[in-house]
Amino acid sequence: MSGILVIAEHDAGTFAGTASELLGKATELAAVLGAPVTAAVLGDAPAASLGGFGATKVYQATGDFSSGAAVADALTAIIKAADPDIVLAPATFTSRDSFPRLAARFDAGMASDAMDLRIESGNLVARRPVYAGSIESDTTVLSRPAFATVRGNSFPKVENNGSSAEVEQVSFEATTPSTTVVETLAPESKGIDLGTADKVVAGGRSLKSAENFDSLIRTLGEAMGAGVGASRAATDAGYAPHNEQIGQTGQTVSPNLYIAVGISGAIQHLAGMRSSKVIVAINKDPDAPIFEHTSYGIVADLFEVVPELTKAIQA
Repeated sequence: MSGILVIAEHDAGTFAGTASELLGKATELAAVLGAPVTAAVLGDAPAASLGGFGATKVYQATGDFSSGAAVADALTAIIKAADPDIVLAPATFTSRDSFPRLAARFDAGMASDAMDLRIESGNLVARRPVYAGSIESDTTVLSRPAFATVRGNSFPKVENNGSSAEVEQVSFEATTPSTTVVETLAPESKGIDLGTADKVVAGGRSLKSAENFDSLIRTLGEAMGAGVGASRAATDAGYAPHNEQIGQTGQTVSPNLYIAVGISGAIQHLAGMRSSKVIVAINKDPDAPIFEHTSYGIVADLFEVVPELTKAIQA
């Protein structure tokens, strides 16, 4: 077996939590296969430090990765150099763009948005949500390599043991992109990244205004150290920016704790957060669909509950 390659994403040199999650899971899977774990890094980041999470070798490429084509070109070169049996990446906007390209280039199978991974008869099996998250199915990828993207917070984060990995620089030839990057804008939200947040507080249309959203949801999120999200109804109403939307047409989150405030629980929203470990809903409508999917439900006026909850947490 040639091993498992993990795409380690980073933000300006700081590795995302998904890097340690996937390397930890890859180490577990590699033990079954009797194969090594390697990592791939695009851009300037301390690649050698990934050895502390279990990578025996890191392949690094540098260049301009503002286009999806450049990312795919660099990863193609790295995959050819590493020759892995399995390639894993976090389910982010970057991998959703690059992995279908890679699967096509290598004539390989792919499982997207997995919540769990295992090895059966030497093949990768990914458990993933289907039908807007209403059921889960197992997808067996028979190709070599097998590609899979994984939701954040699907596996425990691994502590860095301080080990250092060998780093190999990989060169690649970028194809001429079919698009041109005109401008790069910083995200409107400066809070905790929703995709990797351990706790998420989300608000719905019942907040009634952007001012209420900020004073209630963002204040609660800050007190909890949680990411802040919103339903599509709330973002369409202008209460929160669209990059904070959670749901079928927004981001998919899988935190250990998800608090839904004033969210009815439409299936489109559930598709983006149903895999959360513990779900708490605050809604004054006892018949709101969200209560069918919660671990704990509070039937009460959010304008009374949220301030008291925030005070209790701050205390």
